[in-house]
Amino acid sequence: MTADPERRAADPLARVWPLFGLVIETPRLVLTPVRDEHLPELVDAVLAGIHDPAEMPFSVPWTDAPRSVLITETARHQWRTRAGVTPEDWTVNFAVLHRGRVIGSQDLRARGFPLLRQVGSGSWLTRSAQGQGFGTEMRAGVLQLAFDHFGATSAVSEAADWNRASLGVSRSLGYTANGTALVEARPGELQTQQNLLLAREDFVRPDWTAEVRGARAALDFLLPAGTAAPAD
Repeated sequence: MTADPERRAADPLARVWPLFGLVIETPRLVLTPVRDEHLPELVDAVLAGIHDPAEMPFSVPWTDAPRSVLITETARHQWRTRAGVTPEDWTVNFAVLHRGRVIGSQDLRARGFPLLRQVGSGSWLTRSAQGQGFGTEMRAGVLQLAFDHFGATSAVSEAADWNRASLGVSRSLGYTANGTALVEARPGELQTQQNLLLAREDFVRPDWTAEVRGARAALDFLLPAGTAAPAD
């Protein structure tokens, strides 16, 4: 599969679903909302493994599902998320491509965005792509989209308190601790979740700037009708 941002931007489907025209390019990655053509590689990335089976980094233990369920539920999740986008409550799931191959997913989400101007994020990488700085790069890419193009003023994230890799990404980008919560990682199994907060002015920017296309059309689509884009 090739990652051709210019082709995606010109795709007529973006005229009816403007999110499909959104593209974020970082030095090594291309992020674009998950399309059906990404699903086979996205499923392969999931099936190749995301984490040690003895641990559960997600608040919903979806990776515990059998292989056959993971295949179908990965597709269903993407379709449900896409269909559930409203101006009041939205999540954009990005396929993360490296050298034209899907290696993971990065989401950006918000509720009541015009008033709160806060976004959240979550992500995963297939195990073979971990440990190479991609997690930091893809998060920095969506933060630049949120802060510089959507007008967000803060971002939140969370991770299990033992998840050093995820917490390390957040701290390297300027997030600070914002309380903890007990969550049921697996049935009957509690773990502590570390909540994190990042103000736009505290964002530790990388030494590169993401190239973003289609942000204005995407933001107009995500805002309630008649709502002006957030001012800086």
